[in-house]
Amino acid sequence: MQIHYSPTVAFRNKLAKLLMRKPRKQTLITLAVVLLVLWGSFLVFIGWAMRQPPEKFGRVMMHVPMPAFFLFPFETMWSQARAGTVQPGDMAPDFLLPAQDHQSQVELSALRGKPVVLVFGSYT
Repeated sequence: MQIHYSPTVAFRNKLAKLLMRKPRKQTLITLAVVLLVLWGSFLVFIGWAMRQPPEKFGRVMMHVPMPAFFLFPFETMWSQARAGTVQPGDMAPDFLLPAQDHQSQVELSALRGKPVVLVFGSYT
């Protein structure tokens, strides 16, 4: 019986030997550094996305796989990204909203000097 080795089999055998040997300390350190850099880069990217308008943030997040939510501190990052800088007693930033009739718009600065109550939330 004659055995023929193809280059593919030789490559597989060499790869199997490499994977089966005990990794060196330098290899493990390199792997740890690479994983840490990838993790940090992803955190920076998600932090950037959280500070974008909701439409852009939604487009980014629809591509993030569900297991990533368990690997990264999303709730903490979200709280920091959306905390804002307005403190109680500060003047509210100006904004423009559609009126109830949807025919015109209401600008906060146009109501200066009148009592205004801002309620944020969902009432359904």
